[in-house]
Amino acid sequence: MADLSQLSIETIQALASQRVGRQLGFVDGASVEPLSEATFNDVSPIDGKLLCQVANCGNEDVDRAVRSARQAFEDRRWSGLAPRERKKILLKFADLIERQSFELAVLECRDMGMPITIAMNMNLPAAVESIRWHAEAADKVYDEIAPTGDSALALVMREPLGVIAAIVPWNFPLMIAAWKLGPALAAGNSVILKPAEQSPLTALRLGALALEAGIPSGVLNVLPGLGEVTGKALALHKDVDAIAFTGSTEVGKLLLHYSSRSNMKRVSLECGGKTPNIVLSDAPDLDVAARAAAFGIFNNQGQVCNAGSRLLVHRDIHDAFLEKVTSVARSLKVGNPLDPTSQLGTLVDGKQLTRVEHYVDIGQKEGAMLITGGKRVDIDKAGFYFEPTIFDQVSNDMTIAREEIFGPVLSTLTFADVGEAISIANDSPYGLGAALWTSDLNTAHKAAKGLRAGTVFVNAFGGVDMTVPFGGFKQSGNGRDRSLHALEKVTDIKTTWINLS
Repeated sequence: MADLSQLSIETIQALASQRVGRQLGFVDGASVEPLSEATFNDVSPIDGKLLCQVANCGNEDVDRAVRSARQAFEDRRWSGLAPRERKKILLKFADLIERQSFELAVLECRDMGMPITIAMNMNLPAAVESIRWHAEAADKVYDEIAPTGDSALALVMREPLGVIAAIVPWNFPLMIAAWKLGPALAAGNSVILKPAEQSPLTALRLGALALEAGIPSGVLNVLPGLGEVTGKALALHKDVDAIAFTGSTEVGKLLLHYSSRSNMKRVSLECGGKTPNIVLSDAPDLDVAARAAAFGIFNNQGQVCNAGSRLLVHRDIHDAFLEKVTSVARSLKVGNPLDPTSQLGTLVDGKQLTRVEHYVDIGQKEGAMLITGGKRVDIDKAGFYFEPTIFDQVSNDMTIAREEIFGPVLSTLTFADVGEAISIANDSPYGLGAALWTSDLNTAHKAAKGLRAGTVFVNAFGGVDMTVPFGGFKQSGNGRDRSLHALEKVTDIKTTWINLS
């Protein structure tokens, strides 16, 4: 992995200035023109300028990719390999991604606006780790023998589902793609990767890298295109066995509907969040908690599904704590994401900027107090930059406390005791994550049990490790990324009953 500290802004900008050519789909081991010859524009949020034109794959392209993936699965060119052989190839795939990590990180910054520090220190390492971790798991996950007695032998085995459509979002394009690809490929499936139209470029590089690593043609196909066309066609296709999706709750519900209209394909969803970050009066270190609260919402410009967008503070420490969080927010540098000193980059596009501005306006109209931020930032008179924004005096029935904004906007609420904090935290359609700050171990245990969330952080906010599952309760979705639990959504269980009597 390239060492960012050894790279000058000039080196980064030189790479960033390179022209990006027209991008095609990747099907059956080759770059292919869309059958309709349609394209869409990929615009960089850094300056609003055109990066390149990208193939806009339609229904016929989806059919072609599904046929390729199905043939690859049925002839067992990948699923028929011994798990240790798939492991070797996937490890090489991870090595190739790591070798090109700096170039991929810069491309990710240009495509969706994340700071280069996040791209290099979080996004790329996590992508590489996901492929490696699941590769290593390929020949270490055992099947079962049921305790049936002497008259029968019952073998319980996990088998790959077949053709998986992985539909991934624009906020962490490469990392989340790898979260889907790692377990799906390790288990022996064929995959069609559909990147978000706002950030398709690094996903399209994966097809060629997979082929170079030795993954057979047809096993990994990449289809760029609009969600309402390409994504919908994949979800409705009767020869796709499963959808692995990360994105909005609205689209997640559509995918469930499309599944019911087609072949009842399995649908795993990691959707929206409105994560509560609860700070009790006995929090062990308010300075640490304040910094974590600020970065928990402003990281990647708030474009994080698990962003700590609701800050719940005990009334006894509310004023002092909010002052600390506000101080951190005002110190953060918003700037060109290719500048290693920038702590916040850009929102992904003009539509997202307008969305954030709209919610800030709603918050003020509904009576929340704007403490800091709330405005667009002018960086070289271009791009889609927005200030770190904090609201106080927010009630949990306000729009900004209930709806996912997906931007650098923090809502602050107060509570009187732990019971009230848990009640407020759980009063949400989402349940992706939660956090709690306390010095009392008993309180921590009881509160963690009471919080309806897929992950509960105690005296921390965030913590990404491949050994722990990630996913949510309620309308934050179902199924899990990361850990061995990720295999559950891309495999099925088969029992073979052998009569021994």
